[in-house]
Amino acid sequence: MSDSRPPSRTLDPDAVHLGLDLGTQSARAVAVDGTGRTVGAASRPLSSRREGVRHEQDPEQWWRALADACREALAGIAPERVRGLAVDATSGTVLLTDGRGTPLTPGLMYDDGRAHAYTERVNTTGAAVWEASGYRSMQPSWALPKLLWLLDRKDQGPLPAGARLLHQADLITWRLTGRRTATDTGHALKTGYDLVEERWPEAELSALGVPDELLPEVVRPGTVLGTVCADAARATGIPVGTPVVAGTTDGCAAQIGAGALAPGAWNSVLGTTLVLKGVSPRLVRDPAGVVYCHRGPGGTWLPGGASSSGAGVIARQFPGADLDALTRRAAASGSTAVAYPLTGAGGERFPFRAPAASPFVLGEPAGDAERFHACLLGVACVERLCFDYLDHLGAPVGGPVTLTGGGARNAYWSQLRADVLGRTVRLPERSGSATGMAVLAATASGATLEDAAAAMVRVRAELRPDPARTARLLPRYLDFVDELTRRGWLEPAVAAHARRKAEQ
Repeated sequence: MSDSRPPSRTLDPDAVHLGLDLGTQSARAVAVDGTGRTVGAASRPLSSRREGVRHEQDPEQWWRALADACREALAGIAPERVRGLAVDATSGTVLLTDGRGTPLTPGLMYDDGRAHAYTERVNTTGAAVWEASGYRSMQPSWALPKLLWLLDRKDQGPLPAGARLLHQADLITWRLTGRRTATDTGHALKTGYDLVEERWPEAELSALGVPDELLPEVVRPGTVLGTVCADAARATGIPVGTPVVAGTTDGCAAQIGAGALAPGAWNSVLGTTLVLKGVSPRLVRDPAGVVYCHRGPGGTWLPGGASSSGAGVIARQFPGADLDALTRRAAASGSTAVAYPLTGAGGERFPFRAPAASPFVLGEPAGDAERFHACLLGVACVERLCFDYLDHLGAPVGGPVTLTGGGARNAYWSQLRADVLGRTVRLPERSGSATGMAVLAATASGATLEDAAAAMVRVRAELRPDPARTARLLPRYLDFVDELTRRGWLEPAVAAHARRKAEQ
């Protein structure tokens, strides 16, 4: 099913909006016109240094990769058509720079775990702020513990005057505009920014030894930060004077790209792991600290969480397999065995926190096709439990659900997810964080984010659940929930809520 809609009254259909995305493995640039048509796209690979809990990237590579991708994506597009750009990046990735924006440290990536020893002090000192912000506590990979680790390094000597903390996207917006820019509330969250009061918690950060002058100004996503300078234009091919709009984290960017912007709407991104992002009219507080909220447009909040389960289990268990053929055989198997699809050895983060969680299988799948199906069904069960947990917290979950990410390209898997959820799901024509940033960039032309998304995000198909299959799969889902509870990972109250929802 493909959308057909009248042109937006607030967007020039011929205008081009540029979305820039810094992922873990690549930097992407997407040029999208006012009707949602992609008119240019390019990507460049990024490399990482990994060793144990260490995960670093070279910040200069971020700039080089994005500059190259921008030149290719904009090739052949008339400069006067380009009306704005926005940048997203991985959440919690930080570095220190000098006063001119030259990196002093590598980029500590979103999952770098070297700050474990600092987390208790962070959570004790900032307990009241983190509680009020709805997430209760920080994790070692969050930006604030990593900042303390950076400040405490003895090998780098004292920081030079004018040194700054930058989030990953901040380095790019500084290079694009030629001057230091504000960061956005999405990236600032994991650095300790108080999203309720919309300020840095000065007393708590001072007690932790964080100098005020190190921290950036913070603005909401969609704020115009400046315009592209001449040096950046020569490097990227982006016209001088193009507005640079404050972006957000990659998860929130993907949510915008999916058009999930109305209260109760959700974007479920199935990549290596499963990430859910939704919209709420109020801050959703989670006593367990599993779900946290970003600030959304128009006073809304964006609750969500990132699981340690997801499609990564497929790459690990079926390397080099013909996944199309395996899917056909799995679909024909009729198997209801279910695997708990953890992608790594680090336990679970969402819909429950269990550092000791490990994979298991319920049932006895025979052969590769049934083992494959057990993984597909396991991800679908985790996804349903995520929604049940969010409902348990009081988050609105009744709106449309959009499926994106690499896993959504498997048609059978998407239908299976709809069947387990027992609700209709949407598949957009195109999605991704870069697309979301192109939509956000369109607001520089005066459109609201909702109007920009309505004009630029197109639904490719809707999948309705098969009631008979839902009825057959729900008992297996409840078996899965019971096993998680028996192992002590899932709270009985959450399991009881999931059971009540299934019985309804």
